[in-house]
This record gives sequence, C-alpha cells and structure tokens, in this order.
Amino acid sequence: MVTIVQSTETMDKKIKNVAYAGFAAKGAVYTITGILAFLAAFNLGGSKAGKFQIIEFLEKQPFGKVLLAVLGTGLVCYAIWRFIQSVQDPENIGSSKKGIVKRVSFFISGLVYLGLGIFAIVDIFYEPNSGSGGGGSSFLGPQLKIYAFIAVGLALAGKGIYQFIKAYKGDFLKKFHIGSISDSKKKKAIKTFGYSGLISRGIMTCIISYFFLKAGFSFSGGSESMKGTEEAFSFLQDNSSGPWLMGLVAAGLVCYGIYMFAHARYRKFDG
Repeated sequence: MVTIVQSTETMDKKIKNVAYAGFAAKGAVYTITGILAFLAAFNLGGSKAGKFQIIEFLEKQPFGKVLLAVLGTGLVCYAIWRFIQSVQDPENIGSSKKGIVKRVSFFISGLVYLGLGIFAIVDIFYEPNSGSGGGGSSFLGPQLKIYAFIAVGLALAGKGIYQFIKAYKGDFLKKFHIGSISDSKKKKAIKTFGYSGLISRGIMTCIISYFFLKAGFSFSGGSESMKGTEEAFSFLQDNSSGPWLMGLVAAGLVCYGIYMFAHARYRKFDG
C-alpha cells in the first residue's frame, strides 16, 4: 500500500514538473515576441514576429540548435500539460458546460503547442527550405474555407474576450501561491505583469480574430490566407498612433511572458 502511495506522489510531481517546463517555454516565446516587436516599433532592430518566426530567430543565434532543443522540449511539455488538463482533469474543472468548454480549449491549445514544439525540434535537423513560403493551395474547398475562417474567427474572439474578463476579475491570481510570497513587491509585480499581459494578449487575439472574420465574410474564392501575430503588429503600427500603440502592446506581451515565468515558479495545482 505504501509503495502505491509513493508511486502516485511521484507521478503527480512529474506532471507538475512537465507543467513548469511548459510554462517556462511559453514564457520564453512571448517574451522574445514582445521584445522583438517593441524594438521593431521604434526602428531599433527586431521584427514583427509570430511564433514560427521566433523559432527561426533562435536558430540563428549562437548555440541555436541547443536553444531550439530546449524550447521545443518545453513546448511539448506544455502541450502534454494541456492534454492532461483536458483528459484527466487533475484540477477538477468538471463536466459542466463551462468546464467542457475549458477542457476542449485546453486540448486545442495542446495541439497548437505540440505542433510548435515538434516544429522547433524538427528544425534542428533540417535546413530551412528557402523556396517554401507556406503559400500552397489549401485542401479546403471555397465554401468550407469560408466556414473555417468564420469558425476560427469566432473562437479567437471568444478567447480574446476571455483574456479581458480574466484581467477584470483578477481570477488568474488564484492560480498562484501568493500567500507564500513574503516579498510584497514581488506580489505586486506578478499582479501587474498578469494584468498587462492578459490585456495585451486579448488585444492581439481580437485583432487576429478580426482578420479571420473579415476573410470569411468577404471571401471571394481567391488567395485569402491566414494572418497571425506579425500582421496584427502591422495593423497596430499602421494606425494613427503609429509605433506607440504597437510598442505598448509589445511590452504587454513581454509582461505576459514574465507572467508565464511566474507560473513556472509559483503556480499552484488544485485537485
């Protein structure tokens, strides 16, 4: 009986370590994204990069292959944690309508980060093909493509709004061992990074949602393509506020990255 209990505790600790590694990797992606975009906003170098461009950026750095291996492994860990949240429900989210929606969203998030992690790891062994621009023809027919764009746009809109709701309610603070942090400045920093990061992520997600919905409702059967983080930054940069709004949102994404690092350090697990 004692052996079984010890085995369970060990398994739980392994799951937590997988989650911690995933939070750290996700934090690295958002921090680098925000820093590069902030620099680009004020013509200080950098670039308006999405997640896949971040992988290309890291590959070009000293010890780039090692960085990709660490990042890719961490992103796969984050994907595994999302799958565990979705299937095993270790934090007792439950099977209510709200719980099911959250668990399905966790599973979809896991698929996205699993793909990103695998891409990073595979990129270690293969040289990038300069002739591939990702502009191949879609396997979706015109009508299905309309539905796909609209469905993704609506899902992203819901996700973006949810980020604002989380920031407004402050619910995200319940996921931390705030009481165990004796330094009041550190507590305040986690709150500030969380609020700023969630709002900036919500803005970016809603802009990308707008791209998808616009493409879906105005689909002409042409070469409409998916737009992501890079195009969202361009959208912010091209408005009347110029670089300042883009720089502000980019700084917010850095805050979100730091907020993820705080998860890797202080996250508590219910259930």
